[in-house]
Amino acid sequence: MTGYPMDDKTVVITGGNSGIGLETAVALAGMGAKVVLGCRSPKRGAAAVEEIRTRSGNDEVTNHTLDLADLVSVRSFAAEVSGVDRIDVLINNAGLVLDERHETAQGFEATFGTNHIGPFLLTDLLLDQVRAAPAGRIVNLASFGHAFAIGGIKWSDIDRRRKYREWRVYGDSKLANILHAEGLAQRLQGSGAVANSVHPGPVSTNFGREGDTGGWTGKLMELQLGPVRSWVLRTPEEGARTSIHVAASPQAGAVNGGYWSSSRQSRPRPWTRHAGDVDELWTRTERMIAAVS
Repeated sequence: MTGYPMDDKTVVITGGNSGIGLETAVALAGMGAKVVLGCRSPKRGAAAVEEIRTRSGNDEVTNHTLDLADLVSVRSFAAEVSGVDRIDVLINNAGLVLDERHETAQGFEATFGTNHIGPFLLTDLLLDQVRAAPAGRIVNLASFGHAFAIGGIKWSDIDRRRKYREWRVYGDSKLANILHAEGLAQRLQGSGAVANSVHPGPVSTNFGREGDTGGWTGKLMELQLGPVRSWVLRTPEEGARTSIHVAASPQAGAVNGGYWSSSRQSRPRPWTRHAGDVDELWTRTERMIAAVS
């Protein structure tokens, strides 16, 4: 992938200790960016810092503990990076899907809470620092999995106490990532900053055990794909290309509110959309956060 000059720029990446996040961090650090990771495990975060420094040749890499399933941790992370004058790129990369219903520290259903509510609050807390950059960017790692959100986000049972179907829950959270980027784009109009969402494609990572599909679901996918796994799934390096493109390329910097796949603009699935969804997401998310603050 062609490198873009990122010298003197600060990039914050959530979940940058493995998979797509790690490869994104290595690439951007290699372009000269100062990289700040937000990883749940201090041990894995420290190991990632050393790997990124070694592979990129850039020592300007640090980690702060961040658990997106705990809004106290989100606020603590934001406070720790508050001394950064500006954030040129914020990449909301971390995510998961769970086979069974779990709850976050504040009692939200864990997939939606970790994939959307935590990143929503984090972005809000860091937004002034993004605006302070000459051309700030926010990149939400979404997924084609948003296609499972048929008819839009199921607000009537957003906590999934009545019925838990993991891929539907995951789809709602990934649709929320797309709508969140669109809402940010509206609020960033005229500021010089932009927000976009990306689909990395099917990627062979620990996703689910650390990112995209977990437990028995991840094992089942491995068994089903079997020997064709390497032909069907992209490597983490390949999966990171769209995130890197949207974070660094001049072309993507001119787009606000887009949805990207394979480093090109694409469109979310139409059966997931309704007029007013962006405002609905914003209002309900703010209400949910306020209720536990």
